Amino acid sequence: MVCGGFACSKNALCALNVVYMTDVINTSWWVMSNTTRHELERSFDCCGLFNLTSQPQPDNSSCNAICKSRSSPCQMCGEKFLQHSDEALKTLGGVGLFFSLTEILGVWLAMRFRNQKDPRANPSAFL
Repeated sequence: MVCGGFACSKNALCALNVVYMTDVINTSWWVMSNTTRHELERSFDCCGLFNLTSQPQPDNSSCNAICKSRSSPCQMCGEKFLQHSDEALKTLGGVGLFFSLTEILGVWLAMRFRNQKDPRANPSAFL
């Protein structure tokens, strides 16, 4: 069965809720090496992942993000990752919706014009 653009984008966006995304981010964070974590903290300007009591939280003294030098507390990286993925999914949904509507327009045009006779053909010819 072929998956239309609208159905795929709608189902994908409904399946990726915040709890699932949190689990994916949390699992991938603990699999990463410390070097990768430090690079992500530096590029996203955040420290730590989530403030969860179920996971042992390492101290953020090794975090070398720019926000550590300011007096305001650093934002958690998990929150920034969720915001970034939310924006990406909204863009992806819009692109999927655009292409699904063009597919529907193409099907309608094909059904509308498929049985028309060629005006250049001989009218007395039996088609």
